[in-house]
Amino acid sequence: QVQLVESGGGLVQAGGSLRLSCAASGRTFIRYAMGWFRQAPGKEREFVAAISAYGANTYYAESVKGRVTISRDNAKNTLYLQMNSLKPEDTAVYYCAAAPKAAPKIATMTSEYDYWGQGTQVTVSS
Repeated sequence: QVQLVESGGGLVQAGGSLRLSCAASGRTFIRYAMGWFRQAPGKEREFVAAISAYGANTYYAESVKGRVTISRDNAKNTLYLQMNSLKPEDTAVYYCAAAPKAAPKIATMTSEYDYWGQGTQVTVSS
């Protein structure tokens, strides 16, 4: 069982930056593929970014590519999402997720993830 707790969300003006964190429990974090997803009101949950176990590979949704960086600190069991040049359309609840079975590949589909955090709200004002 893996527990994930996100933090770092908030209200920011368009063009601003936020760094989301996701603290994971357990000693096997390093072996999990990890990802960030988001869900805006009235919309389905969508993929944002993913990172492979051990952090060698990353992958981004086209909508955030160039503005977002996913990273992980395996010594701290923590996943990060650095978001720059934020836009109002980035407003959503952001979730981190763990995909133990996907390793060593990157997982981009919600169905590949077994564990989810409770989410953190990101609101970008225009």
